Amino acid sequence: MTQHPIWLGLAALMVMFHLGLIFWGLVPNLVSRPLHLAFVLPWVFVFAAKSRAQLISGGVLTVLGGASALWIALNHDMLGDQYGFLEGGFQTAVALTLLVCVIEAARRAIGWPLPLVAVAALGYALFGDAIPGEFGHSGTPLPSFLGTMTIAEGGIWGSLTAVSVGVVSIFVIFGAVLNAGEAGQGFMNVAAAAAGRLKGGAAKVSVISSALFGSISGSASANVASTGAITLPAMTKLGYPKRLAAAVEAVASSGGQIMPPLMGAGAFVMVELTGVPYTSIMGAAILPAVLFFFAVWMGINAYASRFKLRGIDASEQPATRDVVITSGFFLVPFSVLLWGMFGSGYTPQYAACMAILAGAVLLMFNREARFDGTQFAARLSSALMNAARQIGMIASIIFCASIIIGVLSITGLGVKITSLILSGSGGLLWPSLLLTAIACLVLGMEVPTTAAYVICVSVAGPALIQQGLEPLQAHLFVFWFALLSTITPPVCGAVFIAAGMIGENWIKVALTAMALGVGLYVIPLGMIANPDILRLAETPMAALLAFLRMAVGLAVLSYGLIALSALYAKVCVGLLGLAIVMSGVVF
Repeated sequence: MTQHPIWLGLAALMVMFHLGLIFWGLVPNLVSRPLHLAFVLPWVFVFAAKSRAQLISGGVLTVLGGASALWIALNHDMLGDQYGFLEGGFQTAVALTLLVCVIEAARRAIGWPLPLVAVAALGYALFGDAIPGEFGHSGTPLPSFLGTMTIAEGGIWGSLTAVSVGVVSIFVIFGAVLNAGEAGQGFMNVAAAAAGRLKGGAAKVSVISSALFGSISGSASANVASTGAITLPAMTKLGYPKRLAAAVEAVASSGGQIMPPLMGAGAFVMVELTGVPYTSIMGAAILPAVLFFFAVWMGINAYASRFKLRGIDASEQPATRDVVITSGFFLVPFSVLLWGMFGSGYTPQYAACMAILAGAVLLMFNREARFDGTQFAARLSSALMNAARQIGMIASIIFCASIIIGVLSITGLGVKITSLILSGSGGLLWPSLLLTAIACLVLGMEVPTTAAYVICVSVAGPALIQQGLEPLQAHLFVFWFALLSTITPPVCGAVFIAAGMIGENWIKVALTAMALGVGLYVIPLGMIANPDILRLAETPMAALLAFLRMAVGLAVLSYGLIALSALYAKVCVGLLGLAIVMSGVVF
């Protein structure tokens, strides 16, 4: 079924629809966003069905949900005049159908946790007026509430869905096109040429290639599955301990999402949510991202000293010609992307569309730079199918998260949770940061990083900003901590996949990953203690000084955790490193 012409045709339509929205002008939001849902539902309900019962029920839900979404799109002018108030039983049925389909789509995509939160949010909206005290609300008439959620530009058609339609989907297509060609091999070859012969070289190749690939993929798990298929066998062949090899891949794959220029599309979502220009976000994010990989690099050096890890033999290094040719498969699309944004002043979405077209042309050529028509057809099919499948999965999560954000807005619950965080922390910043970090860890357990970031920053962001953080500071802090669950038990997706691929106990891998990825826990705190590190564009000297201070602290911290064997020595040296990282705090 995966290569059936009907699915391939539907995938092509889906990709052309999203590219067309960028290339061919403005489309009303109550047309583009419902059509986005109509395209998504078949991939979640039918394509991903695992049993006959799921296939039948999914087909029914696809027809009902798709018809409801199309009705919204066809009647957007009339619905715009209703100002979010339903009229009649038919419109109420459409609204309920859409909510049920959105929640069930998310359940099938990622399981129960997020849909249960969405159901609880709907329950609060409908019955919260019966709750006494501060956390009750005054009540909303049912036609008005359901209408706001389903026929107005709030609820499931709100700003988060706009990000899914115009930002996330475009960069998912970009990643799928690059992955279908030789870009992945190009990443590996460049990494092997740069670091393969160094001490612990195979691990460092994993770090570089995963940083490059992960910035595009936006998924730690997808990164592990793709680059890990090459780096994990290479490390084990050279005698690396399995737990270390798997931990290196899991940590490096997680860090790719914080690496500019794409940050797994997170940078562009942040642009939409903060109103801060893309260039400012990239300037703020680059030094912390480099610090993260620096800390991983130092950790690998410490492990290399303990286990006598060697580099890749010269005979196994890629030839210079191969490095040059394959690197072009990602350098050309990236260059088009950056030229479009900075050279021509196009929006990131428009520049990404041009980069997609450049990447699609490169699918015609193999790694010897020769035209291969047969291979082109297979690669194009793969790119279309993977793009449609990933858009379906991510969009189903975003639609469900939009329900929660819509309820927070309609009922005022978001403001109440903000006040709860402020009161629970005693009005102090650092306890608020701790509460936010815990919330990010919990949310990220079953939700991809970008969705966890959006939900958490909607709730906790205002509280952090009220306590004096700059908006970009608060958003980057939440975005980083939304990654915690990729390597932190009990749910650590990147660790599970890497451990399974290499045949090692996941707990051993997780403990090693937490030591290697200590920067993921410490650097966000360092961004608060040393705000200058986010101001590279405004005050470069102050930013570089903060960078150097934090780099020294992270090196000491990594050395203490990994190279020392005595527990008291680990604790003492680790605390010293942490103190250096946090030395910018003003008491």
